Amino acid sequence: MSDEVVPKIPNLELADLRYLAVSGPMAGREAAAQKLLKGIFESNMAPWYPSVCEDLGVSPDATELARMKEENRKALEGFATQLADAEESLGEVEAGELLVKKAQYLAEIGDKDEAVTAYRVANEKAVTLGQRLDIVFALLRIGLFFFDTDLIDRNIKKARSLIEEGGDWDRRNRLKSYEAVYLMAIRDFKGASQLFLESLSTFTSTELMDYADYVKFAVLVGTISLPRVDLKEKLIDSPEVLEVLAQAPQLENFLKSLYDCRYAKFFELLAVMEETQLQTSRFLSVHGRYYVRELRIIAYAQLLESYRSVTLESMATSFGVSQDFIDRDLSRFIAAGRLNCVIDKVNGIVETNRPDVKNAQYQTCIKQGDILLNRVQKLSRVINL
Repeated sequence: MSDEVVPKIPNLELADLRYLAVSGPMAGREAAAQKLLKGIFESNMAPWYPSVCEDLGVSPDATELARMKEENRKALEGFATQLADAEESLGEVEAGELLVKKAQYLAEIGDKDEAVTAYRVANEKAVTLGQRLDIVFALLRIGLFFFDTDLIDRNIKKARSLIEEGGDWDRRNRLKSYEAVYLMAIRDFKGASQLFLESLSTFTSTELMDYADYVKFAVLVGTISLPRVDLKEKLIDSPEVLEVLAQAPQLENFLKSLYDCRYAKFFELLAVMEETQLQTSRFLSVHGRYYVRELRIIAYAQLLESYRSVTLESMATSFGVSQDFIDRDLSRFIAAGRLNCVIDKVNGIVETNRPDVKNAQYQTCIKQGDILLNRVQKLSRVINL
């Protein structure tokens, strides 16, 4: 049922721990690895265990692996017996429920291919639209666990189609949460931000992550994608966001320092966010350099909007960096066409050259008018013939 708590199957926290143990900050890798292995042994994840050991650079514990395989064998034999009995003496509904339970077990132990196949078999027996949607969400969680973008993309499209057929309110909101996380992971920060904001007040997808983490991601992607006015309205003044930010002062100061134009503090906290939020997230870590670069551009552009010209010394002071750093950084972004300004190195000045909107419109009008006149002349010649 849609009002029941969705089980954490597969447990995405273990996928996060795998990332932290292999690619996270060095200081926390050993602790993450120990916690990861404990979770694997408790859930008897024999199919997943060898690949994790390979990533960690350790040899599998032969005794534990044998024990887990035996537990898996017993469980799957039990499902086979129950399914045979259900098909013989019970109805299709009971058989369908057993198929889902078997698929859940395979997902829980990390057997991706078998779990996906089992869910597809269960889908064929599903009676209601809600059951089919729950199976799609289960496949989405498998996709997020193994970060299989093809599996995620196909099932998001399928979920949208099913919801259009009459999905309930809870499942509609659940899809927004799943899609927000996926879009964030593939660097569609604008699309992700919109979905995060739409689902903040209705978030129930604790099988994905805790609500506090969900809000933190909403702030991180919103900071890079929302206009300054929307930062105030949709994040800084949002009751849902304020409640969580009260427990995360660094994230709160990061958001507010950009909005309040406290650029030196913002640059300082941007480095902190990269270390504590981006590098520790398996969804955002690969986008860390892009994220930091784009926010530097946003901060530079925000300051330059207020001036026709500003000295390099003044900008360096505002951002708490050296003049050489500002000179190099601005030069890169100007050359790439990301900032509308020029540097007068002789006088130590940065001059803005905002595009003249009225002049651009005039030039467009002239250009389109010439095209129209040429077409009219060609048409008149054809008519005269």
